[in-house]
Amino acid sequence: MNRTIITSIAKGAAATLVLVGAYFLVVGLISGVGFAASQFTSYWYYLGSLAVGFGIQIGLYSYLKAAIHAKGPSGKMLAVTGTTSTGAMVSCCAHYLVNILPVLGVSAFASFIGAYQVQLFWVGIAFNLAGIAYMISRIVKFKKQIV
Repeated sequence: MNRTIITSIAKGAAATLVLVGAYFLVVGLISGVGFAASQFTSYWYYLGSLAVGFGIQIGLYSYLKAAIHAKGPSGKMLAVTGTTSTGAMVSCCAHYLVNILPVLGVSAFASFIGAYQVQLFWVGIAFNLAGIAYMISRIVKFKKQIV
């Protein structure tokens, strides 16, 4: 395996761990460590899927960014690819904002989130899959351009 792939995998794994850590930190501070642990135990398959999906997106983004810089493309190509990759990360990760709404004290949103928690997990997973597909399409397009 080349160094870019190993580095991208490491960044993706680190992002997964950071997201799980952020979950425990935020939920633990708001509702207590016991509640955070019980929620994680009850919904580990959703939370794990979201965290791993996020890590995959970070890994793919890291790979694309490193591949672009390694090939020395024109400034125009770098700007276009970098912008679309950044846009993908922002759009795919925006759904994580629902996790901090309770911290902001928005009680109506917090009760909505509580009532539709499982559905929101599915929406988050769908966004993750869309983001992964988009990042893969950017990588494929980039690979075709350099050949």
